[in-house]
Amino acid sequence: MMSSSNDSSTVDDLQKVAKEEEQQLTPSFTPTLPERLGIGAFKLLNRVVPWYKLPGFIGAFNLAFLRIELRQFNLYDGYASPEAQGNARDHPLTDERYRSARHSDGKFNSLEQPLMGCRGMRFGRNFPRHLTPRPTEEELWTPNPRMISDRFMARRDGRFIPATTLNMLAAAWIQFQIHDWFNHIESNEKFKVPLPEGGDPWPHSHMELFRTKADEVRDPSDVKCPGYNNENTAWWDGSQIYGSSEKATEALRTKLPDGKLELDERGTVSFLPRDKDGNPLTGFNNNWWIGMEMLHTLFALEHNAICDALKAAYPDMTGDQIFDKARLVNCALMAKIHTVEWTPAILAHPALQIGMSANWWGIVGEKLTKMLGRISKTSEIISGIPGSGPEQDGAPFSLTEEFVSVYRMHSLMPESIAFFSSASGSHISTIPVPSLTFSKAQEPLASGLVTFPDVFYSFGINYPGAITNNNYPSFLRELPTPDGQLRDLGTVDILRDRERGVPRYCQFRRLLRMSVPKTFEELTGGNVELAKELEEAYNGDINLVDALVGSHSEPVIPGFGFSETAFRVFLLMASRRLKSDRFIAGASEFGPGTYTRVGFDWLQNTGMKDVLKRHFPELKGVLEAGGERNVFAPWVMMEESKKYNGVETNAPA
Repeated sequence: MMSSSNDSSTVDDLQKVAKEEEQQLTPSFTPTLPERLGIGAFKLLNRVVPWYKLPGFIGAFNLAFLRIELRQFNLYDGYASPEAQGNARDHPLTDERYRSARHSDGKFNSLEQPLMGCRGMRFGRNFPRHLTPRPTEEELWTPNPRMISDRFMARRDGRFIPATTLNMLAAAWIQFQIHDWFNHIESNEKFKVPLPEGGDPWPHSHMELFRTKADEVRDPSDVKCPGYNNENTAWWDGSQIYGSSEKATEALRTKLPDGKLELDERGTVSFLPRDKDGNPLTGFNNNWWIGMEMLHTLFALEHNAICDALKAAYPDMTGDQIFDKARLVNCALMAKIHTVEWTPAILAHPALQIGMSANWWGIVGEKLTKMLGRISKTSEIISGIPGSGPEQDGAPFSLTEEFVSVYRMHSLMPESIAFFSSASGSHISTIPVPSLTFSKAQEPLASGLVTFPDVFYSFGINYPGAITNNNYPSFLRELPTPDGQLRDLGTVDILRDRERGVPRYCQFRRLLRMSVPKTFEELTGGNVELAKELEEAYNGDINLVDALVGSHSEPVIPGFGFSETAFRVFLLMASRRLKSDRFIAGASEFGPGTYTRVGFDWLQNTGMKDVLKRHFPELKGVLEAGGERNVFAPWVMMEESKKYNGVETNAPA
């Protein structure tokens, strides 16, 4: 039996501190009486039955009320004063174009707070700022982050742990979306990460990493609790394709008045154009690999197809008008795919299937919503979030440091990818992922080794890695990047959370009002061996366990691809990205009046399979063979593909 990490008096002291800190969670708004009754009723029920053991429909309602409570207690501005978000007086809308179109900087999504969510604004918090302070030097390096990476990130003996309910398309998709949402700015100052005692195979005496650049001090509280700026727009606005500035967007468009994005046409194949150094010309091209190559290309093609449809239906539209409408449709389509397709794939639980569909269509469902429109003008539960009216829940919209933390999913990456013919299913080649990164990402396609249909089919039948301990690919733990750094992303992930004040695991759960383990064995759900390793690595102090390590160590809800701790932040922020956005939640903006009738019908009637079949009709047969199967779940394999016994595909070994 494992011993507690503290004696009883220390535990009592910690519980007292925890209660005091919980009392410091200031509600950002007051729920309605029915909402308060629902929250209270499900809290009582969950003392007996957790939400994930309830029947699917009841579990979905449980999550809806839990989300209200999270909105109430876990949204905090990254600034000490709301004046930082700007106002209509100081930042007037001088160009009426952006009343009904997205501005690439992210400005004017809110007409009342024009800077909210735009490029360069701070990340927010899911916890009060005073509980997320800058760490001391001792806190930053305790325990050694490289040691934690070695013990809990590295694949042992090269063993790949597959996520057998997903495919590699799901892994590529989430990175594609993350590139839209956030990117921290690095400073010129570097950390010199000490290596663990006792020897380390790292090729240098220490590891150098650029520090995150803190925002300027605007308030005395920023000294102890600094803010960090988001280099991307925080909106769901396709900035990974279109860029996060009007200048960048303009450079990516064709010179013709057709509203399209520039593509490099080589015969019948369209590629992303390159600059003189071989970098892809797109909105965000960092951390590039073939997974980004395929999805950036796919949705650039989708944008251009929407432009063609708009031009045919509305021949008098200008190039800017076509572009603006196509961007609105394409961005909302990506948000819809993420909501009703990707999320139910990685969180395959009946309550989530119902809940995520309801996020978009409401509990009345897709068919009735398409037929009758919104039955309820304002209820997001009855008729879905799109068109229900934007709401900030008492805190200006931003993405949060904790949201960034829970999306650390490098374990999804395999060591290599097996490519197969989309025509015959036969194995073409197996290529190590490092040979598919940065400037080399386009090579297999440009050389003719594989086609885009081949790549999509291959990603459809390859497994990603499971999001768990000891499953970081070896190449990501010694990754040379174009900026000259050599990185261990396991170390980076641990260090970034500490540097930015993300609470450690127990505190993270405490501030989400979740149960907090008192012993390492309780944390691991009875896994004695893992509990011993954690206790040794964290010097017997369970309160030092990093949020990421703890999340990877806790038992996973059946069907879930990641931990319930991470899920709580996801539950809050996934719907907030929709609900805060005027062009998605806006009652007057979300509809044919803003999107056009052709554009709105395109959005409502299109899913990921439709996008794939439209641009790569060679995939129609294999996609239809899967019936109603989620496109982010393993695809049906052709017989020739089954003959390849690759450990990272869903072929039988």
